[in-house]
Amino acid sequence: MNRPLLAIRNVRKTFGSYVALDGVSLDVMAGEVVCLIGASGSGKTTLLRCVNQLARIDGGGIWLDGALLGMRERAGTLHRLSEAEIARQRLKTGMVFQRFNLFPHKTVLENIIEGPVQVQKRAPAEAREQAMALLARVGMAEKAASYPAQLSGGQQQRAAIARALAMAPMLMLFDEPTSALDPELVGEVLAVMRELAASGMTMLVVTHELGFAREVADHIVYMDRGTVVEAGPPSQLLLAPREARTRAFLSAVIA
Repeated sequence: MNRPLLAIRNVRKTFGSYVALDGVSLDVMAGEVVCLIGASGSGKTTLLRCVNQLARIDGGGIWLDGALLGMRERAGTLHRLSEAEIARQRLKTGMVFQRFNLFPHKTVLENIIEGPVQVQKRAPAEAREQAMALLARVGMAEKAASYPAQLSGGQQQRAAIARALAMAPMLMLFDEPTSALDPELVGEVLAVMRELAASGMTMLVVTHELGFAREVADHIVYMDRGTVVEAGPPSQLLLAPREARTRAFLSAVIA
């Protein structure tokens, strides 16, 4: 089946008179890793928030696994879904933010089982067993009883990744997951993301880590001023970009 898992078509998003996204279109196939790069303010994070329905689009459409997000067509007219329906759609995506957003009063284990138990209504024993397996996967099994304040930034981010995976999403969204970390902690988070990519997880990643994008991405998308300027495999976009704006951006960040 050649249908993309995530299809973004002519998406537009404005904040007052400011145009954050101006006709953005891209596809993410199942099992692919697509990295979004570009300067601050280019629309990358806004696009992720639209995919996760944390921001409502003003035009175009986004489809996940063939389902139109946030809307339903009825008698030729689009109607917005209820908040409960949007929340159910949102369960198909996992999002990892720049800041870790862990509950400070809960242990790492309690943070991870919160969603499966409270939202998916899974048995606590089953959720704990899965959570421990996920913590082992991200190298955090020995920190299950720790509180977020007792962890390094890298450990908190790895716990946040495990928490997102606990909901069994079909698409993982990463919004510059290493940007808030000290340089020596970046590698441990990227290693977890590399393992996820190798396992076949579909990922849409906003990143400034061009080395990671070069190594892991199937496609890289360069955005500027709310538009997709250029997209292609890493070997083409990073080494032989077609567009002058892409070349200028890469020259500035690689220099």
